Amino acid sequence: MKDKLKLFVITASVLMILSQITFSQESEWKVLSLKGKWKFSIGDDKKWARADYDDRSWEIINAPSPWEEQGFHGYDGYAWYRKHFYCPAAVKGKFLTLQLGYIDDVDEVYINGKLIGSTGSFPPAYETAYSAERRYTVPESILKLNGYNQIAVRVYDAELSGGIMSGDIGIFALSYPIWPDVALEGYWKFRTGDSPEWMRKNFNDNAWGEIVVPSFWESQGYRNYNGYAWYRKKVVIPSWLNGKQLVLMLGRIDDKDEVYFNGKLIGCTGDLRDESTNDRDYQMFRGYYIPKDIISNGENTIAVRVYDGFRDGGIYQGPIGITTQEKYNQMWKKQRTHKSFWELFFGG
Repeated sequence: MKDKLKLFVITASVLMILSQITFSQESEWKVLSLKGKWKFSIGDDKKWARADYDDRSWEIINAPSPWEEQGFHGYDGYAWYRKHFYCPAAVKGKFLTLQLGYIDDVDEVYINGKLIGSTGSFPPAYETAYSAERRYTVPESILKLNGYNQIAVRVYDAELSGGIMSGDIGIFALSYPIWPDVALEGYWKFRTGDSPEWMRKNFNDNAWGEIVVPSFWESQGYRNYNGYAWYRKKVVIPSWLNGKQLVLMLGRIDDKDEVYFNGKLIGCTGDLRDESTNDRDYQMFRGYYIPKDIISNGENTIAVRVYDGFRDGGIYQGPIGITTQEKYNQMWKKQRTHKSFWELFFGG
């Protein structure tokens, strides 16, 4: 009995150490600072999110800084910020985030008229998020590379100071230790709930909403949702990858998942039959091998079933995409620390 208990403790500890492996070679750099002058208007109109909206008559204020300190003392309610920025072609293929520091109290953020995320909850179900740092994935598909783009930020402030308050605001690029050969970051089809039909390759998901991956679903209109949800994505594998062993990378998912490729289960993390949560599943990196015999020459369908039991949920961290087994294995070899497992486990 003691031997079994000892084996269980060692096994559990091994899994804990493995689950906490991080991408030690990740690095982040600022592509563009957004500090300074922004167009600004109090009030609320969803057409102000449009890239082609004429904001020449708007006020100019600085961000980050409370709007109360810039001529709008005592104002509580809705307001919008807008700013043009130039996007260099050099960011192509990079994982980009828009960081807006701390906003008091609630926000929605659009780039070129497309919603990329929100934090907090607008009235009538108002819920502040003044203490949350804003960090939103920017899908490359919505950007005009080597051209000008438009950011629009809708803000609601309930009391005291309001607006884009503080932080190092800008657009940042993240360098991963491995870049997928087929990038899948960006918009995916998404639906809450659960049905075995949703794993099928030819299921009609036209009526589903869209969500940005990777990013928690709470920041995209599903605040406080816990339970089951599905992601779906169509992908064509380029011909130069034909015959190679491929791996689908889905970064990290909160909390548990099952992943289907053309309707066939290719991997899972956690047991979706058990709705309890633990401290390990959401930390584990997802990399699932795709059997060669289920890959179509034309369009393929990825379906991801997720269960979140507490707080944040969804596919929240990259890289997201398809790569070769050779590159994938090389990545993990580079992640090895200088210490052996026994040194990590027993010290020394």
